[in-house]
Parts: sequence; structure tokens; C-alpha cells
Amino acid sequence: MTQALPSETLQARQLFWLSACYFFFYSILGVMVPYLGVFFESRGFNPQEIGILLAIVMGTRIIAPNVWARVADRTGMRVELVKIGAAAAAVTYTSFFFEGSLLYLAASLVVYTFFWNAILAQLEVVTLDTLGNNPQRYGAIRSWGSVGYICLVVGGGFAIEYFGAGIVPYLGMILFLGMLACAMPLRAERQQQAERSESSGKIWTPAIFWFLLSALLLQMSAGPFYGFFVLYLKQAGYSESLAGIMVALGVMAEIGMFMLAPRLLRRYGVMPLMAISILLTAIRWLMMAFGVQHLWIIALSQLLHAFTFGLVHAASIQFVYQHFDKRHQSQGQALYASLGFGLGGAVGIWVCGYIWGDGSGATWTWIFAAGCALLSMLAVCFIPREPRLQRSTLPVHG
Repeated sequence: MTQALPSETLQARQLFWLSACYFFFYSILGVMVPYLGVFFESRGFNPQEIGILLAIVMGTRIIAPNVWARVADRTGMRVELVKIGAAAAAVTYTSFFFEGSLLYLAASLVVYTFFWNAILAQLEVVTLDTLGNNPQRYGAIRSWGSVGYICLVVGGGFAIEYFGAGIVPYLGMILFLGMLACAMPLRAERQQQAERSESSGKIWTPAIFWFLLSALLLQMSAGPFYGFFVLYLKQAGYSESLAGIMVALGVMAEIGMFMLAPRLLRRYGVMPLMAISILLTAIRWLMMAFGVQHLWIIALSQLLHAFTFGLVHAASIQFVYQHFDKRHQSQGQALYASLGFGLGGAVGIWVCGYIWGDGSGATWTWIFAAGCALLSMLAVCFIPREPRLQRSTLPVHG
């Protein structure tokens, strides 16, 4: 007769595999975000066609999480959906190995990103459920995603430089299979039907409305950073390699903040840290607008990425966990991902593209970004102080 493992051991194993899932999920992002355009260019597509293809990735990021969240919240099959999404994404990604027209690659992107973009919201819920009464430890688990991202941003660049852009599909397939391999050992703990049926909390409350508006505005403010940061530094006379070092510096600061975030959240709480972090984000964008001539100002602005993304994200994940009842957890995480990173990011890049123009409006894109960040902070200040869902009653899974 096999002896049952202690709950602490089972929880530790679950958190190990969840950390590995974050590593591979964001490793895929580390390849796709900077190098997918390079791959499409090697296939002979022009900038306008590349823009259409990359817009599809953003579009499915808005839609897919919400579709899958409804399934997850109705069935409780969150771990199963992570596994299904990882498997389906790996299988459909094989279409990238074949030459095709614009329409072919567009269809390929729609299918595989629909499954890939649906994974993260479920991963967040499973992680917080596993952590149970210790949600502050989320940052340490999530930091492995940042490690994966920086490893593949750097490693992918060397691989493409040595082997050419044709290596991108092979790198992606290795990472998708790694994601699937790490998802398979995850243990599924289905919610009890009675608990789910009794949970009927509101999805849209004033607190949730102002929070999601803040998230959308904050990601809009990141438009010039995600879309034009390297180009802006090149325009100021810096090299691509130095721009890459600055990006890596920001991610390293983010990793450090994820490690520090649990202590800060326990001491100061979600809302004050969110407001301060967003204020620092506005200052960061103004530093980019008026201090690009000084390398030390650029480096300091990149260190503030620890607040712009690291601390804000850790606090936001806890906010969603506290303000959405157990039945709507997946939907809450999906709304945060799709409205913030999806819609907010897309609108921010689109608007900044118009402001940028021929490059003469570069400084104004960062001023626009700072304005969006200040509005985001104002939205945080409007979040009412209301009774939060009591997570202390949640069992520690594992």
C-alpha cells in the first residue's frame, strides 16, 4: 500500500511545476515578441503585412482569455484547460514550419495564439489557489517567467544571428513542448459543485471598474516602450546592442521586485503600492521624454520597470484574487489580461504610432504615456474602500 505524501510536499511539487510553466510561457513570449517580425520579414512579407500578422497576436489576446475563462469558471477544469491549451498550441504551432501566403500565416496565428493566450489566466488562478493563505508568495513563483523571458530574448538573438531567422519555429516548438511537459504533472483539484453554485458575487462593482480602467490606462502608457523603445534609442544615437542591454536591465529589476514584493505587500497593502508604482511610471516616461541624451537617466528609467510592471502586476493579481469570488476567478484574471495587456497595449501602440509619425513626434509619445499613467493613478484613487472577499477561509491546496 502506497503511503500518501504530506500536503506540504504535494504543494511544493505543484508550485515547482507552476514555476516551470511560467518559465516556458514567458520564454515563448521572449522569442515571439522581439523576433516574430524578423521571421516574417525573412519569409518575404512587407512591413504592412507584418503589422497585420502581429496585430492578430494582440487580437486573440483580447478575446481568447475571456472565452476560456467562461469554460473554466463553469466547469472548474482550470488545470485541465492549461494542459489542453498547451497541447493544442504545440500541435497547431507546427503550421509555422510550412511556407505559406499571408492568409495562411494569418490563419495559423489565429489558431495557435487562441490556445496559447488562453493559458495564462488559468495559470494565475491555479497558482493562487495552490498558495492558499499565502498569496504574497506569488511574486517568487511568477519571477521564473521573467527569468525565462530574459533567457530567450538574449539566447534567441544569438541563435538568430548564428543560424538565421529560420530558427524561430524550432525555438518556438522546443518551448511549446517544454510548456506541455511541465503542465502535465499539475494536479487538478475540481471545485465542489455546491461551493460553486452558492457563489454568486457580482462581477462588476465600482472597485473592479476603476481597477480595470486603471490597468487599461497603464498599459496604454506602455505603448511607446513596447512599440518604439529601440527605435527611440537608435534615433538618439545609441546602438541596438545597447538598447538590448537596457531592456535586459529592466527585466532584471522586475525579477528583483518580484522577490521583494511579498514583503512590501504584507507591510503596505495593495492599493498604496499600486498608486505609488503608477506615479513612478509617469516619472519614468517623462525621464525618457526629456533625458534620452543621458545614458544614466535611461538606465534609471529602466530600473523603474520594477514598479511599472513588477510591483503593479503582483499587486494587481492579488486585487483580482481578493475582489472576484471563487466562481469568477478565471473571468477576473481574463478581464485583467485582455482589457489591460490586450486592449490597453493595442490602443497605446496604435495611438503612439500616429503621434510618432516620421519620428518628429517621438518626444510627445512619452508625454502622452506619462499622461495615461497619471490618469491610471487617478483611477486607482477612485477605487472605493469596500469589504473584500475573505480569502483566509480558503484551504491551502496541496
